[in-house]
Amino acid sequence: MMFMVVSTTPRPDAGRGAGPPSGAPHRRRGRIFARIPVRFRRLSLPYLLILPAILLELLIHVVPMVIGIWMSFLKLTQFYLRNWSAAPSVGLSNYRIAVDFDSAVGSSLLHSFLVTVVFTVLTVALSWLLGTMGAVLMQGAFRGRGVLRALFLVPYALPVYAGVITWSFMLQRDSGLVNHILVQLHLADAGDRPFWLIGDNSFISLIVVCVWRTWPFAFLVLMAGLQNIAGDLYEASAIDGAGWWRQLRSITMPMLRPVNQVVVLVLFLWTFNDFNTPYVLFGKSAPEQADLISIHIYQSSFVTWNFGSGSAMSVLLLLFLLVVTSIYLVATSRRRSDA
Repeated sequence: MMFMVVSTTPRPDAGRGAGPPSGAPHRRRGRIFARIPVRFRRLSLPYLLILPAILLELLIHVVPMVIGIWMSFLKLTQFYLRNWSAAPSVGLSNYRIAVDFDSAVGSSLLHSFLVTVVFTVLTVALSWLLGTMGAVLMQGAFRGRGVLRALFLVPYALPVYAGVITWSFMLQRDSGLVNHILVQLHLADAGDRPFWLIGDNSFISLIVVCVWRTWPFAFLVLMAGLQNIAGDLYEASAIDGAGWWRQLRSITMPMLRPVNQVVVLVLFLWTFNDFNTPYVLFGKSAPEQADLISIHIYQSSFVTWNFGSGSAMSVLLLLFLLVVTSIYLVATSRRRSDA
């Protein structure tokens, strides 16, 4: 019987004429990577990880911001839309017109700014108050708590346009649900139904819709903050004779102070810059009583076709928000360090 012996030892010329082994590129990259100092690799890794976010931030926010600042120094009207570089430079003329409160442009901008300030203060205060009340009341265990929490978050989960358009239908004078209920409750005359989207009531309608949209955010964040407060504190205070109000004043609110600082700042920035709600509720031209500064800048830019003036107003708004935010952060950090 004959046996065939197969040798597994590679021949010396087995690799001749063939390409490099499959692992050669990986070994070369490994040697190159090994030459980089370990200290440099450790220091550069965080920056490499945030590099995509930085690039996207530059493309989405920083570059348009720089272009807007550049436009504020130009007389950019509808005559120069095809060739922006041909628009003449006017220096600080757009800013002088915007802050000249004796002129028509400056006085209307000042009125819009004051309306926005009052609107922001009322909306943030009511949203924070409702969110705090809801979060505190939802802390106790009772039947149906999960359902109520889900219902409270529905306005925050709905798309902005769907929710605001629904409110615009409900606030119609002749066919709206709000006036229908008021007539049924004999709180309004059927022949003299109030207007909710024009006149003085438009400001009230805007606040109601914005509070309805924003208070679930405060409720969600504050409810998460309450989860970090140990229940032993409430038990110990109850043994000492502290009631519900004393626990709220001495335990809950002081422990929620860092969370409240963030919530108030975010609500302020969102509300002051809110454009979607008044635009969907009133259209391109909001009533004078509800003329928020975001809508006012939009009209100055895209209705009158004066993009230079609108850009100057936007830059002034940005500076105002930066100053207010900086003062708020400095004040809250000092209060936290003193505590």
